[in-house]
Amino acid sequence: MNEPKPSRSARLRAAIRDRTVVMPGAFNALTARAVEQAGFEGLYLSGGALANSMVGVPDIGLTTLSEAAYHARRCAAVTSIPIISDADTGFGGADNAARTVEEFEHAGLSGLHLEDQEFPKRCGHLSGKRLVDPSEFCEKIAAAVAARHDPDFLIIARTDARGVTSYDDAVARANAYLQTGADMIFPEALQDRGELERFANDVPAPLLANMTEFGRTPYLRVDEFAAMGYRIVIFPVTLQRIAMKAVTDALEALRADGTQKTLLDRMQTRAELYDLLGYDVDVPPPK
Repeated sequence: MNEPKPSRSARLRAAIRDRTVVMPGAFNALTARAVEQAGFEGLYLSGGALANSMVGVPDIGLTTLSEAAYHARRCAAVTSIPIISDADTGFGGADNAARTVEEFEHAGLSGLHLEDQEFPKRCGHLSGKRLVDPSEFCEKIAAAVAARHDPDFLIIARTDARGVTSYDDAVARANAYLQTGADMIFPEALQDRGELERFANDVPAPLLANMTEFGRTPYLRVDEFAAMGYRIVIFPVTLQRIAMKAVTDALEALRADGTQKTLLDRMQTRAELYDLLGYDVDVPPPK
């Protein structure tokens, strides 16, 4: 009799015990498919990318749990690799965080991270953030842990303290969140290699590194994070930024030239799209 295949969450738990998992950010179901087809072990859903690409608004807490759960469900439905999602501040208090865990589990995700900012939140690499009291955030983490049905579903605590109070406060908060039951820590906006290395020593737990662009954290390679002990590295908005730059360039060319012919060699072909979608159909040769 064949053994049942481990769940996505169980596979992710096992993976981060052994190595560092790279998770590019998908901003819709099609890019989620592309991440898996490219051979990555997991993918990430950014709250900023959700706000920007699906709703057309800044990352300031304007999206809802329903929108985030729908987005997660669509991405999980067309992939088989583990998915971690940004859950912002949990869409409310402790009870809201618990419901967020339930909804994300039902959507097919393998984990989420909650952040210790006040609502409305701000992008973690901008100034003007405000933090909740650590005890309040510990209540939220405890509620999230209690709400999960699958013990392998990851509850990741993100602290934004480095950009608001101090490095030492970030360490103290991270250790308090671990004691409350968080599985992993996401230290946002650490500012140099030394801080990243020091944090890994000061917080003996699985860590998530955020490799966003144009932020406060230096650009390090995945193998450098792995050597420090970080277990997940996310690239949350890389694909969206690349795509939107291509979109604006194409619009400029289309307006200037009145035709898309000069853009054809920069496009995904019909055959390439159908291959990504798993759509088995004869494609006529291009004209």
